[in-house]
Amino acid sequence: MLQDIPKVSIITVTYNSAATIKDTLQSVAQQDYGNIEHIIVDGLSSDNTVELVREFPHVAQCISERDKGMYDGLNKGIKMCTGKYVGILNSDDFFSYDEAISTVVEALESADTEAVFADVKYISPADETKIIRYCASKGWTPEKFAKGYMPNHPTYYTAKKNYDLHGYFELDYKICADYELLIKHLYKARLRYKYLPHCLVTMRPGGISNGSLSKRLTLNKEIVQACKAHGMNTNLLKLSGKLFSKSMEYINPKA
Repeated sequence: MLQDIPKVSIITVTYNSAATIKDTLQSVAQQDYGNIEHIIVDGLSSDNTVELVREFPHVAQCISERDKGMYDGLNKGIKMCTGKYVGILNSDDFFSYDEAISTVVEALESADTEAVFADVKYISPADETKIIRYCASKGWTPEKFAKGYMPNHPTYYTAKKNYDLHGYFELDYKICADYELLIKHLYKARLRYKYLPHCLVTMRPGGISNGSLSKRLTLNKEIVQACKAHGMNTNLLKLSGKLFSKSMEYINPKA
């Protein structure tokens, strides 16, 4: 019975996402976990995103209205959640397997775990069987925030109460509000976390933190700002050390 297992709220923020949203929706609908609340927060798309969402009866709530960007949409979605646990699935991403949420809940329900995260992989838009990048969170610790490393945010799940207690996305950050949020949860609040050693989410290239050198510079400046705001000392030179390990994600992606 549904009341016997905790509800998991999954938030998907959309804006003109018609090209990819069906894969996202289908991957949630196919999950073997029986108590999922899928919330769609649309930024008033001008394509047929919302119409496609309405084709999937598993969607619990869908709003479409102007917002201040992705992080504002995520905050709206979190506030709409009625589940015990909350996670995010971007509108061009999908779960890597049908038991993903079951695996997450099993970990979160253990006595020593307040948050979980796992690995992600990026696939080629031209050939979805080809992995072009694999991002593993193995060996990550909160102290690595100061070196430019965070867990894979699309795989981060925690209780709704932890957002209420420790903070939502700060809209002052244009690119790294997810980084700042995880600092609040995992470094400042010291939530007890568990790393799941497998790929939870499959992603397509893109995102507001990827792309031009100017965006990369803005990202790193915001990381420095976020770290210092929460008592961590870092600088742009220290962050530059991650370039080698990041390049290895492309050179040697997992099959």
